[in-house]
Amino acid sequence: MTATLDSLALAAEAQDLLFREARTANAFTAEPVTDEQLRQVYELVKWGPTAMNSQPLRVLLLRSQEARERLAPHMAEGNREKTRTAPVVAVLAADADFPKHMATTFPHFPNAEQAFADEAARAGMARTNALLQVGYFIVGVRAAGLAAGPMSGFDAEGVRAEFFAGTARQPLVVVNIGHADESGYRPRNPRLDFDEAVRVL
Repeated sequence: MTATLDSLALAAEAQDLLFREARTANAFTAEPVTDEQLRQVYELVKWGPTAMNSQPLRVLLLRSQEARERLAPHMAEGNREKTRTAPVVAVLAADADFPKHMATTFPHFPNAEQAFADEAARAGMARTNALLQVGYFIVGVRAAGLAAGPMSGFDAEGVRAEFFAGTARQPLVVVNIGHADESGYRPRNPRLDFDEAVRVL
């Protein structure tokens, strides 16, 4: 049974849009996704918090059929066709070169780039904080009135070689974006209740 969340500042309709009624999309209608919608998603998502305002998420948007066909062979078999037919596909990656931007994003920490000389630590921070931003991105897509189909079933090294060769970017999640064809929805699986997932000390 879904709890009534009357005490939240967010209106019930917005709660439904972003969470309760939102579904993972497996099929999409022919209605297009505009460049302005995609820009507005990012303009919302960029305000989500990250450690030291590091903002390591990088978004590659694949709109053309040619670009999606380049991605398809690297997707798990069950994800290929829906990736080929989605109006837009976002490849979300963590950029381990994020310190290069910290003079802008974290200006009160001089020489921040030099503080991240350790490659493993830098990559770990990039991954952790980009994954935070992946969550924001999915909610941002829903806030734009669009549907998201996030997928982790793909060959990350293959995608990296195909689209990010020569960079410090590591693909994390692929998200199909569009207007959902509800006939593609699967039965919704149960969620854990508060008492099953939360411990209060």
